[in-house]
Amino acid sequence: MKKSALTLILSLFFVAGWGQTGNIHGMVASSGSPVGYATISLINNDLGTTSGADGNFSLADVPYGDYQLEVSSFGYKVYRTDISLSASQPEISLPIELAQSSFVLNQVVVTGTRTSKRQTESAVIVNVINSEMMENLQTCNLSEGLKFQPGLRVETDCQTCNYTQLRMNGLGGGYSQILINGRPIFSPLTGLYGMEQIPTNMIERIEVVRGGGSALYGSSAIGGTVNVITKLPKTNAFDVGYTYQQIGAASDHIVHGNASIVNEEANAGMTLFLQNRNRDWYDHNGDDYSELTKLDNRSIGLTGFFMPTANQKLEASVSFLKEYRYGGEMVDRPAHLTQQAEERTHRVLIGNVDYQLNFNEDHSSLIAYVAGQFTDRDHYTGIFPDDSTDILTHLANPPYGTSENYTLQGGAQFNHRVKNFLGGSNVLTLGTEYISDDVLDVIEAYNYRIDQTTQNFGVFAQSDWQILRQLNLLAGLRVDKHNFVDRAILSPRLSLLYNLRENTQFRLTYGTGFRAPQAFDADLHIAFAGGGISRISLAENLQEERSQSWSGSINFDKGSENWIAGFTLEGFYTHLQDAFYLHPLGEDQFGERFEKRNGDGATVQGGTLEIRANWKKKYQLEGGFTIQSSRFDEPVENVEGLPARREFLRTPNQYGYAMLTLNPIPRFQATINWVYTGSMELAHFAGAPEQTEDAYKTSPAFSELSFKAGYTIPLKVFNTNMEIYGGIKNLLNAYQEDFDTGKNRDSNYVYGPGMPRTFFAGIRIKSL
Repeated sequence: MKKSALTLILSLFFVAGWGQTGNIHGMVASSGSPVGYATISLINNDLGTTSGADGNFSLADVPYGDYQLEVSSFGYKVYRTDISLSASQPEISLPIELAQSSFVLNQVVVTGTRTSKRQTESAVIVNVINSEMMENLQTCNLSEGLKFQPGLRVETDCQTCNYTQLRMNGLGGGYSQILINGRPIFSPLTGLYGMEQIPTNMIERIEVVRGGGSALYGSSAIGGTVNVITKLPKTNAFDVGYTYQQIGAASDHIVHGNASIVNEEANAGMTLFLQNRNRDWYDHNGDDYSELTKLDNRSIGLTGFFMPTANQKLEASVSFLKEYRYGGEMVDRPAHLTQQAEERTHRVLIGNVDYQLNFNEDHSSLIAYVAGQFTDRDHYTGIFPDDSTDILTHLANPPYGTSENYTLQGGAQFNHRVKNFLGGSNVLTLGTEYISDDVLDVIEAYNYRIDQTTQNFGVFAQSDWQILRQLNLLAGLRVDKHNFVDRAILSPRLSLLYNLRENTQFRLTYGTGFRAPQAFDADLHIAFAGGGISRISLAENLQEERSQSWSGSINFDKGSENWIAGFTLEGFYTHLQDAFYLHPLGEDQFGERFEKRNGDGATVQGGTLEIRANWKKKYQLEGGFTIQSSRFDEPVENVEGLPARREFLRTPNQYGYAMLTLNPIPRFQATINWVYTGSMELAHFAGAPEQTEDAYKTSPAFSELSFKAGYTIPLKVFNTNMEIYGGIKNLLNAYQEDFDTGKNRDSNYVYGPGMPRTFFAGIRIKSL
């Protein structure tokens, strides 16, 4: 009995001692300023928190023991330190100083895996364009910002309306998926002009995943995925500015403003952004027809968050974009009375709501979301006829049109972390989502009507298995049932990451996908060609296009106290089965007709080299260059009467960029950037005085050199900084010189840089 009592007393004493806990608290700062909302975590424990708006943080009831504490925040280098809690030291106070980094190698990204993960620990390569980079490059919108990423190319595809598309790894715009806050609500119709309508000051960062390894976001993400993440409030702040651009004789005025507010408890906040842009039309070849459209672009949006409890978060955003654009004959009269014109008025409403609940001691989370967009468009596309009878018909029923486009998405995602999984750890993800897109595009005068409703129900599952400290396997499976495809389609994805050292990673990725037989962005564009308009229809027996993609890469970075440098070398291979192509059908009373058909197949393959270097955060160099080929397995007919070709049109085999940022003193910064576009083959239709017969043309290569310099003046009385900046885009004026002239021009015969030489200057005031 006495022995049992003694054993009980000793056990209670042991348990009491084992169960003792301590506290960790401190402040996160950088250069004397607090860093709010930094992530603080214990590497070998499940405990973690975030710093408040004032930089302070606290971790209570931490069991005694040895830990490695990690602090991270977007735009800063990761901070790590070893700590020890014991009876002799039950409380630790840590002043943490984060080093700023415009060259972040290990920031947290979400797009590659649908869950938060550090860049170097993600089995899928995720490149990031942050807001600071876009400011340094003086990009006005999403379209301009995406030019400065390896493997990406933004091209202008119409001389009259200037619509753009994004090409990733040698594939056209229909193979790239653009997300807004992780949601695929950037519809095919929005894709025509939407990249120019998303202003830079709306964007916190852009995460880019190249290749088919991003299949969890949707079957059509064959070329890759671009995730536009809008700004969330972090502190009470404001930012206003004005930029003037001079493009030849054309003026371009851009006014922007941002303001954010966060409550004292740091559990609620909102950000407001607005931008107004007015640009004159620009005529490059002196024929009184524009090469750059007249623009009147206005955008306003609101993003906010609310945390009802420490483990719940609600995020919502809504944006309204209104744009008027006009291209064609440069006269002041209604569009249908001009010799040739494209006129567009867009009203776009975009929004999303996300709710996240963390539970099970943060081992599990549930995310539910709904998102949508609505586009209302009035448009005109027409040429004033020469024949008197045709003139009367044209005036009686001019080719004005209307478009309505609804996109709605809803879904849920469940994440669960298993700490002990076959010797490692695993984050399991299950989810389901539904997306519907309805587009009605009508021009009665052309008997043109697209009335299309697509619906896709998808289920996805993913295992993010950390097998060893150096080895990670990401395995995913997506099942889609599309209303234009008879059967459900499985799209697997496998990605393997091996960390040879902390600064060297090897990756291998395999993924499949499909594109449904529906109208995509380019199919909804009506172009001028040969004195008429060209339109695209879908073949009756059109089948879905299937893809298989492989990619492999090595990533290496080496640094010291003063410098860091590295490179990424990636190879990619994608094979398309039943590849889509446009078959010429000849002319009707309105102009050229094309039909989307299935070819035998196509192969896109190549390699991309990225380089980066930074010395003392004063001089930073980064760039990328891609060499690739895109070819059909068998020749396809692009233009009636011309030889069939295997090569993809409008697809250069070489392209790249480089950017050098100079920050020799804190108040001065300069950026020099270069964009290269190699030669490519294009179809050129007859009709203009310069082009009397249909032909293939090979464009010259282009090098676009630009620079920006800015100086910051502290206004301590007002607790603000004022930046004055200026520069030149396309300094050497490398611009297409053989544009067609007149109303019968082939508006699709466009290549090279999107803008000629452009001078700009501006002022910006932002809170400290």
